[in-house]
Amino acid sequence: MPFSAPAPSHLAFVPFVSVQNMMALVHTIGIETFLRELGEYLEADFKRWPEFDKTPRVAAHSAEGVIELMPTSDSSLYGFKYVNGHPKNMKEGLQTVTAFGMLADVASGYPVLLSEMTLLTALRTAATSAMAAKYLAPAHSKTMAIIGNGAQSEFQAMAFREIVGINALRLYDLDRSASEKCARNLKGQGFDITICTTSEDAVDGADIITTVTADKQCATILSDNMIGAGIHINAVGGDCPGKTELQRDILLRSSIFAEYPPQTRIEGEIQQLPENHPVTELWQVITGEAKGRSGENQITLFDSVGFAIEDFSALRYVRDKLETTGLYEKLDMLADPDDPRDLFGMLQRSRDNNNS
Repeated sequence: MPFSAPAPSHLAFVPFVSVQNMMALVHTIGIETFLRELGEYLEADFKRWPEFDKTPRVAAHSAEGVIELMPTSDSSLYGFKYVNGHPKNMKEGLQTVTAFGMLADVASGYPVLLSEMTLLTALRTAATSAMAAKYLAPAHSKTMAIIGNGAQSEFQAMAFREIVGINALRLYDLDRSASEKCARNLKGQGFDITICTTSEDAVDGADIITTVTADKQCATILSDNMIGAGIHINAVGGDCPGKTELQRDILLRSSIFAEYPPQTRIEGEIQQLPENHPVTELWQVITGEAKGRSGENQITLFDSVGFAIEDFSALRYVRDKLETTGLYEKLDMLADPDDPRDLFGMLQRSRDNNNS
């Protein structure tokens, strides 16, 4: 049911979803249902991909990381996300990725939702990965290797179980304690979990390989000799210029799918390839305009870097849940004078009222 706040022109507050309310929202809905329904919202918006304004994210890069704005809009709503990516933060006890986002009414320009998006980004990234795998992974996939067992790993596992049917996980991280954390968090969730000692061991017998590492460097998380015929690779971690996870030869053997190639060619695995190397846009597969998996020996690669329309879908989903859950606060961030021409008068009257 859509959130029925007052019309934007008469809205004196902006609904705000805090971290506490986001966690409560996930628990109220149930994480499995949340991921499944979010996947449905994502799929619906991918099916109408041409309706959106699209631009590569606006990025400010530094030696320590990146800060980005990710905007998009359709004819009704405008959305953006602020997000950072700072791999060195983990050593300082800080999150590698933090985010918040907003939706606004296109007709008036008024904000209609402000939300935390650190948790929501993890959820939408996992739901997007699983949605893509539904179209690209081998049929009846059951086993997934997750290489890189940090903050995103459990969300990926849960989404793939709910949307794809994965029930066996092979975990590997350079830091074994990260794998142990992941296994501990997923205990009782119905997975057969194996902690592996090498990445080569992790991919053995996997139908799907998910890479989700954070180091800002050209790394070889997967080498060509590790990838057998018929595998689906969910490359989540490559997300800025100069950061890759896959050996280039893997790309040359794979059918490559991306969200928005102009952005992916800057930040994704395909930055290793010439500009004219063929890449299929995921929305075309979902609408049936292009083929996804077409043979049992085909290697498919989802070169995932995240795109603004996915954040738009996630914010739209959260907003639609607010009326039935009530899990939001009223944020006083819109100046709302009785006479729209008299903003200064409102300021003066506030002083008079405070002095009375």
